[in-house]
Amino acid sequence: MALGFVLLFSAGHLRPAYAADTVANVPAASTHSDESIRPFHVHVPQAQLDDLRKRIAETRWPDKETVTDDSQGIQLAKVQELVRYWGTDYDWRKAEAQLNALPEYVTTIDGVDIQFIHVRSRYPHALPLILTHGWPGSTFEFLKAIGPLTDPVAYGGRPEDAFDVVIPSIPGYGFSGKPKDLGWGPDRTGRAWDVLMKRLGYTQYVSQGGDHGSVISDALARQAPPGLLAIHLNMPATVPGDLMTSINSGAPAPAGLAGPELDAYNSLSTFFGRNAAYGALMVTRPETIGYSLADSPSGLAAWMYEKFAQWSDSGGVPERVLSRDEMLNDITLYWLTNTGASSSRFYWENNNNNFSAVTQKTRDIKVPVAISVFPHEIYQAPKSWSEQAYPSLYYYHQVAKGGHFAAWEQPQLFAEELRAAFKPVRQASVKAQ
Repeated sequence: MALGFVLLFSAGHLRPAYAADTVANVPAASTHSDESIRPFHVHVPQAQLDDLRKRIAETRWPDKETVTDDSQGIQLAKVQELVRYWGTDYDWRKAEAQLNALPEYVTTIDGVDIQFIHVRSRYPHALPLILTHGWPGSTFEFLKAIGPLTDPVAYGGRPEDAFDVVIPSIPGYGFSGKPKDLGWGPDRTGRAWDVLMKRLGYTQYVSQGGDHGSVISDALARQAPPGLLAIHLNMPATVPGDLMTSINSGAPAPAGLAGPELDAYNSLSTFFGRNAAYGALMVTRPETIGYSLADSPSGLAAWMYEKFAQWSDSGGVPERVLSRDEMLNDITLYWLTNTGASSSRFYWENNNNNFSAVTQKTRDIKVPVAISVFPHEIYQAPKSWSEQAYPSLYYYHQVAKGGHFAAWEQPQLFAEELRAAFKPVRQASVKAQ
């Protein structure tokens, strides 16, 4: 099978109650060209899991770094410990069971299969919400937030805080199809997300994202399709264009910057000066890096684990906020779907600086914008820059803890932010009805 896993779905159209369907095995590369929404189930053949363990056992390791920190990259001992566990004790079947316990579907949009999770709240008038992951994440990022979002009463909220949650995999990621033509960047993906929400029967909805999800939510907001009520971002593009030019050149902070603006400048200077080479490679040579990511599970693990360490609110020890199983669920998903190259191509398609307000044309956005700033994000967007970048900004809040993988690291805080951010939108929507 082309992608090495089994998809189970029926050809029937979506029914409002999501009644159980009779399912049949089909090739992983779907031939559907209609607008049907088909139930989805994943089961990886055991032979592929056995092959993964065999490859892990045969890893040829590099020699140890010559420094005592991570300045040369993720340290050998840390990767070896993670990969040892991956090859001996980790159980992908538990991840499969976790996914298959959720309502999963696939539909074809613009020629590409979009796989997604769709969890309806039991509370009436729940606000439809589409959540978009980034790299090196996946839909696994949001699983712990589904409960607090869809069943707020069980997590300290109120019935009127409830969301219906839609979590798609970006084309080229996870179980979604891999685009065969050019142009699958943020704009095209944003249009596909609107089609998906309308196809699910939603006439009004909100969008949330960090990393690629932030860029896609920005694109969706610029398009401003009817029914998009607002967006929420946890990695906004706020840096003024002249400062972004200065950061990219490696220049010291201009005179006059102080406080949060100076902190943001220095954070991005460090990021682009020391930690952004991965992005430059994927922006310019996604196929080249794809050869390694497709052939070496240990190489894939190191490539992704470094970012979990750098970008999480964990002091460089991601196990403090994410379990080994959680990280390996995500890494294994990339391995089993062979999406190292296809996921990197999203960078190539989106050959922009995702932190620059000018590049992202944020000032063209008229849709209401909400921003939550987590303290260990790649940079903490200052309120002053956020207000300049997004004229329609109506909510800005600095969160007490959490990093780049906000929903994954702090699902309760993440849900509370979305409840607060979208409260005015709910109220305005109710009044308009």
